[in-house]
Amino acid sequence: MRISPFFFLFSILFLGWIPSFSQQAPAKKEANIQDKRTKTSRYFIEGKKALVLGDLEKAYFYFQRSLEFSPMEPAINYKIAEVLVRSNQAEKGLPYAEKAALTDPNNKYFALMVAEIYTNLKQPLKAAEILDRLTADGEENQQYNLDLASIYLNAGEFDKALVVLDRAEAYFGVREPFTAQKQRIYLRKNDLRSAIREGEVLIESFPGNPNFVLNLVEILYNNARLDEALDLVLEEIQKYPNQPELHMAAYTLLREKSEIVRANEFLMLAFKNSDLDGEIKAKTYKSILSEKKTSNRDSLLDQMEELMLELNSNDAMVLEVIGERKKMNGAMDAAMDFYKKSLHIQPKNAPLLEQVILNSFGDNPDFAEVETFTIMGVDEFPAAPEFWFYDGVVKSARKKDSLAVVSLRRAIELNAGKNPQLDQVAFGSIANSLYNLGEKDSAFVFFDKALKLNPEDEQVLNNYAYFLSLEKRDLEKARVMSEKVVKKHPKNATYLDTYAWVLFQMGRYEEAAQYMEKALANETKPSGVMLEHYGDILYHLGKVAEAMTWWKKAEGSSEASDKLEQKIKEGKYHE
Repeated sequence: MRISPFFFLFSILFLGWIPSFSQQAPAKKEANIQDKRTKTSRYFIEGKKALVLGDLEKAYFYFQRSLEFSPMEPAINYKIAEVLVRSNQAEKGLPYAEKAALTDPNNKYFALMVAEIYTNLKQPLKAAEILDRLTADGEENQQYNLDLASIYLNAGEFDKALVVLDRAEAYFGVREPFTAQKQRIYLRKNDLRSAIREGEVLIESFPGNPNFVLNLVEILYNNARLDEALDLVLEEIQKYPNQPELHMAAYTLLREKSEIVRANEFLMLAFKNSDLDGEIKAKTYKSILSEKKTSNRDSLLDQMEELMLELNSNDAMVLEVIGERKKMNGAMDAAMDFYKKSLHIQPKNAPLLEQVILNSFGDNPDFAEVETFTIMGVDEFPAAPEFWFYDGVVKSARKKDSLAVVSLRRAIELNAGKNPQLDQVAFGSIANSLYNLGEKDSAFVFFDKALKLNPEDEQVLNNYAYFLSLEKRDLEKARVMSEKVVKKHPKNATYLDTYAWVLFQMGRYEEAAQYMEKALANETKPSGVMLEHYGDILYHLGKVAEAMTWWKKAEGSSEASDKLEQKIKEGKYHE
């Protein structure tokens, strides 16, 4: 164990120190001595200034100059040792620290410096010798007993550690840190009886503290003394009946003895108590939830759930585990409600955030609500590429293309190629947004990047083909991509519409009409774009009256082109 660096406290105390010497009236022959004193003091002050400013190299220089004039002055040696320790040169600083301690053996800070250096040099028993002298000789240094005991304990010097802890206990009285250390020592010495006795002393010294009871219960339980542990808990409950931690201990121990009915009685007592932490309730609930499903289990969970919602409805973990049960029972909507409430209380829950976001991408998703959680994700976990990716996808769906590009670029940057699937989908999504922003060449570059990672991505193939058709660019490439998707999904209206429009741009109107008719037949509510496109195709087939009928069907749609009104008015096609 590393000893606390008390010598830094000493540094602060010494900030105002200036070496002083006897004020004998200087004779002429002592003028040189007085000059040395002045230089010693001046260099020492400059060294302290440099040390305060963190300039260790300059501080070392000034202290060394000061030491030249007063080589045995303990404070100067101490300061040089301090500078070297702070410069990670503990071994080099040891002679200076030892000289300071030997010159002024009554200064505990000099001794602590030496102990600190020995600890840094992995010589704990030498450090222990120094601390042992400090704690054995006077009352003022008893606070170092716990550090000393830890050194002995780590070195396997159990008996010495016990002596030190007994000495500390004699001075301070019974204290939990001392007792805990002694218990650990007794257990390592296989002296269970003494370890138990220490726990009993602690309980007797601090009546009504359930933590000390639970510590002893754990020792008894871990050493196969289940009945003694249960007797102790029940005895304490008789004395202090309103301590839910003890009720939970009784529940656990009785379950271990297979006394389930009696155990559950104590469980309910604990859950009815508002003082029991929600986290403990949630973990217990989750543990029971993981057991085999039975009517008794479900009845118990119902009771626990009712009490938690009554007393712990603002606890994020409680809401999450109730949501888990809803999910296990197939009530996903109810589960999502609990999950979302949990996240609004405690958003720093990456797995739950991701689950909520992913489960929100269903039929007719509420992207405005989903964005609440993607923003939560990037705020709470700014280094996680996944949340930037989700945020970009949602913003793209909400037509916030500029913001979508920012989030997607950030996702790609943070991902750094570690997850190729994330990159691939992000490339496709950023391409869509860039196209909408008018950055068409950049969009096509990102579509190509996406297809390089996954040449079979149907969304990318479809969107890439459609955008190329709108630009009347690389139409054969667009046709090949779109045809590939249509062959896999011959009844998908969106894919059929894209393929029809590529054929239309290529002047293959008869084929375009066939595929657009299939698209309309497979779409219950055709979009304004599809309706207008079919009218355009019919017009180029010379079926002007039919084209007018379909253009009028598209009239009023927010998805239709800005040329639709002119088409209807003039009865002719306009690009």
